[in-house]
Amino acid sequence: MPGRLFQQNHVGVYRSDDHGDTWYRIDKGLPFDYGFGLAIDVNDADACFVTPLEPEQYAFRATSGRMRVYRSNGGSWSESVGGLPESAYLSVLREGMANDTLNPCGVYVGTGSGHLFGSADGGRQWRTLAEYLPPILSVSAAVL
Repeated sequence: MPGRLFQQNHVGVYRSDDHGDTWYRIDKGLPFDYGFGLAIDVNDADACFVTPLEPEQYAFRATSGRMRVYRSNGGSWSESVGGLPESAYLSVLREGMANDTLNPCGVYVGTGSGHLFGSADGGRQWRTLAEYLPPILSVSAAVL
């Protein structure tokens, strides 16, 4: 949809349908409204991906000690769990998520502890792409 934008920040997840002139809060249904990284699905104008962070004592870790990525579905959120760590306190920094332009889209998440996760099927299943890297400050994706 032309003009559609998404953003996640310290106070929520938002969508604009008019090139950023007006923003609507869309984080109802997420465990926390705080977070940084956001990726989009280039094949679905209603879909974006976020990793909410628990702002407990300003530690900003993945929710409830479980690494989860959430996908918007035009007004609701679904939790993506397949292949992500069941027990891990991980953080995702401001530029720590990216998407590619394939169909289905690939989504990539880097963590402050040096883990890189990827999904080649629009966030349904995840796998660990790398471990034990330095903190991942930024993730980019390209189709070659």
